[in-house]
Amino acid sequence: MRDFAERFYKSKAWRKNRTAYADSVNGLCEDCLALGELTPGEIVHHVIELTPENINDPQISMAWSNLRLLCRSHHKERHRKHSGRRYYTDDFGRIILRDLPPPI
Repeated sequence: MRDFAERFYKSKAWRKNRTAYADSVNGLCEDCLALGELTPGEIVHHVIELTPENINDPQISMAWSNLRLLCRSHHKERHRKHSGRRYYTDDFGRIILRDLPPPI
């Protein structure tokens, strides 16, 4: 979890919203469901990534239209698509900083 987002992700409002959203999609990974597979979802993912600039905007941080329930595999895949990122998610959904090459 990135430092700027720690307080948000631990908030009662986010935990309640996350649970309600997951329940609204029957607890299933939405990407798997689109492929005709039934897989439990584990991580509520923000489609538009949270940043220090938008984390306090409820239209980004809390709006269900910006959320997607994913299994760990699809969550990892979503974060890998952002090439050039300085981080990735491990098998447990934790954000890990990439080892960056030394500057030239």
